[in-house]
Amino acid sequence: MPSKEPRSPGQPPAPEQRSPHVFSSLTRTDLRRRVTGSFVAAGATGMLVLAGTGSASAAPAADWSAVAECESGGDWNANTGNGFSGGLQFTQSTWSAYGGTQYAPSAHQATPQQQAAVADKVLQGQGIGAWPVCGAKAGL
Repeated sequence: MPSKEPRSPGQPPAPEQRSPHVFSSLTRTDLRRRVTGSFVAAGATGMLVLAGTGSASAAPAADWSAVAECESGGDWNANTGNGFSGGLQFTQSTWSAYGGTQYAPSAHQATPQQQAAVADKVLQGQGIGAWPVCGAKAGL
């Protein structure tokens, strides 16, 4: 068994002391930055295969304009009295539950950017099912 020599802080362990299952924090950070779906990343001691549908901060933003075009004909101030309002056709309960009232009492009174901010939260909480037809058409 090789002798363990002291190492300086920040210096990685010698190859014989590394666990084949542990990546350095630099590698983990680099992987987190690159995660957008399914990918394969090579590690120092072999190959790590990761697959998933999780989201990451590097993922592209949803195209809420395309969803609004489909949901309300692109009318961000839509309020027809059918229980849905705004460009993305929020119910009042969804608008309130996901923090929309911090912007405006109802979705149709909020800016497109404010509606999109709430929609991001709804998408994270409910998934594409919140906009089953238009979300699919817009590629959510």
